[in-house]
This record gives sequence, C-alpha cells and structure tokens, in this order.
Amino acid sequence: MHRHPHPSTTWTNALAPDRTPADPDAFTDLMRHPDYPRASEYDAAWTYRNVMGPNVLWLTESLADALPLEPGMRVLDLGCGAAITSIFLARELGVQVWAADLWIEPTQNLRRVEEAGVADRVFPVSAEAHTLPFAHAYFDAIVSVDSFHYYGTEVRYLSYAAQFVRPGGMFGIVVPSSAVDPDDLPDSLVEASPLGADFATFHSAHWWARHWRRTRGVAVTDAAMLPDGHELWHRFNRASAAWTGQPLEESGDEALLRSELGGHLGFARVTARRTDERPLVFGPGRYETRLA
Repeated sequence: MHRHPHPSTTWTNALAPDRTPADPDAFTDLMRHPDYPRASEYDAAWTYRNVMGPNVLWLTESLADALPLEPGMRVLDLGCGAAITSIFLARELGVQVWAADLWIEPTQNLRRVEEAGVADRVFPVSAEAHTLPFAHAYFDAIVSVDSFHYYGTEVRYLSYAAQFVRPGGMFGIVVPSSAVDPDDLPDSLVEASPLGADFATFHSAHWWARHWRRTRGVAVTDAAMLPDGHELWHRFNRASAAWTGQPLEESGDEALLRSELGGHLGFARVTARRTDERPLVFGPGRYETRLA
C-alpha cells in the first residue's frame, strides 16, 4: 500500500507514451529500490511518465539525505523538468519549492502539482538559468537534479546563482558523472561518445568540487559519486525495457553504459553552503550584478 495518493497520470511526455508497461511486474519491481524507500512509494507509472532521464526520484532522495532541509524552508528547484522532484521535496520534507524550468510550461507543471495535492507548497515558474527572476538572498537552498551540467559548467555561474541564496544557505546537485573525468580521458574516446559533446559535461565529483571552490563565499561540504550510480542507471534502463517491451540494449542510455566509456558512468552528488556575508561582485558580462 502506497502511503501517498497516486497522482494522476493524464499528462505524458515524449519519453513515455500514456500506456501500460509491457511487463508490469518487472517494471514495478525495477522502479522500486531498497535504498530509496520514499521514492519507491510513488506510483511507478506516474514517475516513469514524468521523468526526463534516469529515475530522478531516486536521485532526489539521495540529495535530500545529504541536505539538512527543514519544513517551511524556501527551495529553488532549478531545471525541475516535469516538477516531480519539487513534488517529492514538498511532500517528504515539508519545504516550499519554486519549480523553475525553461522547457516545461509552468501551466503543465501546475496541473501535476495540483493533482499531487501540494499546490500550497510548490510554485511552478518559467525561468532561464542565467536570468532568474527572484529576489536576492530569497532562498534557503538551491537544488538541481539531472540538469545543472547543462548550464553550470561555466566558472562564474555559481557566483551568479549564489546571490539568490541567503548567507548560510545551501546548494545541492546530482548530475550524470564520469568517475574518470572527461577532461582526463583520451579526446578520441570522448569524441566517439554516442552523446557527442554532451558527454564532456559529465564531469567527475572531484571536478565539480574544484569548480565550486573557485567561487568566493561558497564552501563545498561534500562531493562524491553515488556508490550505486552505475547500477541505478542500468536499473532504470531495465525498467524502460520492461515498459516498452524493447530489448534492453535499445533502452534508455544502455548503449552508452555498454560502451568503452560506460564503466566510469554514474552520478555525482555535490553540496555546499554560502558562507560570505559580504556583497559578491561579479565580472563583466551577463553575470554582472551585486548582492544586496
């Protein structure tokens, strides 16, 4: 018995057409994971229809375990996709969440939020990561699950994002990652990746920690590969195969995991705090701004 009501499955995305799984028992079993008991209580079909990559609820639960978020805190969920990460944070931790995404319309996310019963705590907004429409020092935390690598690799970006977090506030991300950083792999191997240039954003946890430490006023508190990250990714591909009925090798990113690069792949979890009480001054360009 799920202790959460099953959210509606009326909305679908291009990755998961609105149909039933080809192998329901295998699919449901694979979408449940003993290390992620809270995520496993959510309706498997609803989760699958609303993810845009490997099961983000597993990744969100892992991040929630690493951040001391408390009920009532204001959290920016940056690059939230279909907002199920935001729904999870609001339900499980009692925080208020601003569900920000560029590609998914906030009206679509609001429908999901309302159906999940958390419209009083999750507020969908349309936002581009480099032009965030929020007040300085407004949030207690910024989190990002499976999206920060798209916009956060530029060395000044964390300085920009930090202005929206109060002093003492938190940052937390989980991103696809190569334990051996792409910068340390042979160019020919990286260039041959099925993902092309995108693979070069799958930086190691060590790379992210060094990258963030270059931002004044931000202290990295933890940076590590999820211990079961490769298996999590593979497990989700197996769930995709059980949903579609296609061979495993044609499901999800299984071709990538089976490639020469695949043995290094998993997920990096990185957390930090804003420590600087003083105004941060940024260099010229789109990030030029000051903290109040």
